[in-house]
Amino acid sequence: MSAWVLPDHIADVLPSEARHIEELRRTLLDTARSYGFELVIPPLIEHLESLLSGAGEGLDLKTFKLIDQASGRTLGLRADITPQVARIDAHLLNRKGITRLCYAGSVAHTHVAHAHATREPLQFGAEIFGHEAIEADLEAVDLIQTCLKACGLSSFTLDLSDVRVVEALFDLQGQVASALKHQVLEALSVKDVPRLVTLTQGFKPEVAQALVALPGWVGDAQVLATAQSQLPNTPLIQAAFADMSRLAAAASSVQVTVDLSDMRGHAYYTATRFSVYATE
Repeated sequence: MSAWVLPDHIADVLPSEARHIEELRRTLLDTARSYGFELVIPPLIEHLESLLSGAGEGLDLKTFKLIDQASGRTLGLRADITPQVARIDAHLLNRKGITRLCYAGSVAHTHVAHAHATREPLQFGAEIFGHEAIEADLEAVDLIQTCLKACGLSSFTLDLSDVRVVEALFDLQGQVASALKHQVLEALSVKDVPRLVTLTQGFKPEVAQALVALPGWVGDAQVLATAQSQLPNTPLIQAAFADMSRLAAAASSVQVTVDLSDMRGHAYYTATRFSVYATE
């Protein structure tokens, strides 16, 4: 094998594409700055326990590890910049009130997300700290729409889900073994209804019925009203649907879809999760 062959899913970026990527990066950062976000540049490597603490707990299998020759401690090559920015906010800035921070840099993944993905994606993000209410998510959705339009995209879809719905159902059930909970979450993620029926046989009828129904609640924003009327009426579930409804209303200029069984990043998110898919 040639010494010049790069690892699988790692590639050089040549001049024309590099110029385009840099123009997009600059556009995104300038747009975030116009919203009041301050740029931070975290390091490419950190002590492993720092990278995998807090919001980074679910990144262990994605993270490259190496030994620091200076200290003998294990270092990690960042797989996600968000936990690093959370560390900066909490331990370096430690401001009172709201802090808005943005970033753009390469991360490294041990495995690819899909067949044509890179293991060295460029990650752009904008984080709001110090305000956990829905207003922060509304601002984030507004920023997303502005960023995509600034990059020349006019057609995109905002997809909503909320981990609180499933967490509320587990709370209603009572104590659930961690292994069983993990299996249920996996079945929800792939919408395996027969497996959900099997896994929830010992659950309370209203909880089992709701979990089995979740994969079917996929579609436009009207799904929210239908699902809310059929799910158990708990404060956590009502809060989740109230937030998703406000986000859907705020994104009225774009197509909105809902997928209540989307459990991607379940260990990472604590409330509403939204993804954006461009169609051009």
